[in-house]
Amino acid sequence: MSGVAIEVVDVSKRFRISTDRQSSLKERVINRRKRAKPVDFWALHDIAFDVEEGHTTGLLGHNGSGKSTLLKCTGGILAPTSGEIRVRGRLASLLELGAGFHPDLTGRENVFLNGSILGLTKADIAKRFDDIVGFAEMEKFIDQQVKHYSSGMYVRLGFSVATNVEPDVLLVDEVLAVGDESFQRKCLDRIKQFQRDGRTIVFVTHGADLVRQICDRAVVLDHGEMVVHGTPSEAVRAFRDQMVAGGLGEGTEDQDAPEHDQRVRIRSVAIDYPVPGRPYARTGEAVTVRIGYEAVQPVEDAVFVLSLHTHDGHLIYGDNTWVQGHELPPLQGAGEIAFVFDSIPLLEGNYPVTVGVHSLHGGVMFDWREQQEHVDVVNPSEAWGSVAVPTSVDLQHLAVTPGSVPTARRQAS
Repeated sequence: MSGVAIEVVDVSKRFRISTDRQSSLKERVINRRKRAKPVDFWALHDIAFDVEEGHTTGLLGHNGSGKSTLLKCTGGILAPTSGEIRVRGRLASLLELGAGFHPDLTGRENVFLNGSILGLTKADIAKRFDDIVGFAEMEKFIDQQVKHYSSGMYVRLGFSVATNVEPDVLLVDEVLAVGDESFQRKCLDRIKQFQRDGRTIVFVTHGADLVRQICDRAVVLDHGEMVVHGTPSEAVRAFRDQMVAGGLGEGTEDQDAPEHDQRVRIRSVAIDYPVPGRPYARTGEAVTVRIGYEAVQPVEDAVFVLSLHTHDGHLIYGDNTWVQGHELPPLQGAGEIAFVFDSIPLLEGNYPVTVGVHSLHGGVMFDWREQQEHVDVVNPSEAWGSVAVPTSVDLQHLAVTPGSVPTARRQAS
């Protein structure tokens, strides 16, 4: 049985924010006795949860919710105002862009500096050096001062150092969003290897599907409060509810967020199967997902979204009306929209359905229903997995014993 790698015990973090806005020396001299007292800002309030050894935990929440502050407290960059965080094992972290790098040193020098901070000897770092530089794809730039690096180069080198020191616990902030797509895939592969090796990972992300894909548990924060600590599906559902309540799309900056917008509400979600009274479809049959909605005020740029998931929350398929080529006319009143699968390509299983409606560019989330209905599929064949891919077998060049010929096997009904 695994133990606890990280214990977060009733952690709160306070920042003192000055309200003085005197910009000139003259103002400061004249008003030196009228200086306003700093205002307390609590970034975290009584956060408590454990991370099991070998588990991956995602931190979700809108910008300003306290995710990065919690990660910095876990990494020892910030000290909690109250409470305690206990970490067991060697810790490596990739928090802020450029954190741990000295701008006037070269990439090579910074690799040795970072490695020593993480507890490695010079000889240990030298053994890993080629792997670090190779993974980061930085061979041509490793002897340049890092102040001349792009943000992507910072991320590649920082992630490579953090993951090549073989930590027991890895902390990763959403700086990975800065890297290019191919490097993001490499990072994800490295994280999956860490999971296979039984290492503990905590990372901050806005990617709900990434949380479903790789996390064992997830935490949702809202204005410094812990809303959920649970399964990835529970956390993503709470995160979606936050976005609906606040009118936020994923990745939207708080200061640019639209007002709470409930002009369009989803009133019902229904699944239609091909045979009346039969509550499932067979692989390849037609399935229709009907979304009943009400637009209480005219809405000109609505987009309806549908996605199908595996039972453990992994995304199988996502689509929306805009991608399908439909620019919807202004909505007003009660109506219905249907996503029709003429031949559903799923194998046997129970597939949760998520539906939503947002503005054209995703800045306003009108409403969202996270996995509240399911598509049930029965597969008459013996194939396994989630998706039915048309396949045939070519036996033309089969090497067999003399006189043998392939025979057709009758499938079980």
